[in-house]
Amino acid sequence: MNAARRTDPQRRDRIIDACLSVIAEQGVAGASHRRIALEADVPLGSMTYHFAGMDELLQAAFNRFADTVADRFEARMSAATTPHEARRAVVDIILKDVFTHPEDLVLSHEIYTLAARRPEFRTITDRWMTRSRIALRRHFDADTTMLLDALIEGLTIHRALTVGPVDDALVAEAVDRMLRRD
Repeated sequence: MNAARRTDPQRRDRIIDACLSVIAEQGVAGASHRRIALEADVPLGSMTYHFAGMDELLQAAFNRFADTVADRFEARMSAATTPHEARRAVVDIILKDVFTHPEDLVLSHEIYTLAARRPEFRTITDRWMTRSRIALRRHFDADTTMLLDALIEGLTIHRALTVGPVDDALVAEAVDRMLRRD
């Protein structure tokens, strides 16, 4: 009788998580099957068993990342029940939700760069932006939704890349100005 085969039902998920960790540390250019397998603590052969190639692994990893960020965004907007709460939710998304972990900034920029270079990855960023806009659309008209989505993106990037102190009150002021009705 053969020795019991070692089963590892979480192996695929560990590989995806390891891929995101490697990308956060080394960038897409530094992500190799060997490095990811080492990070995931799996045999190198597991990489090709679970993923047809690096593109399939990158798709899975960036879809997971985009879904995680979009889930936080949707949860924040879904909790808002009044216009004031929706405005506050937008501010909190910028201040608290988008880049909750330091590697989120790097991962965001890596998927943006990959999508800019390789159109087949734009489905990930497009789906991510669509989910954000649907969440905003619950509270705001279509034009405001587009502008708020861009404001959120821009302010989170500026805040993350600014050297020195950042005034959180300016974020609230920017959202207030955008939502101000004449």
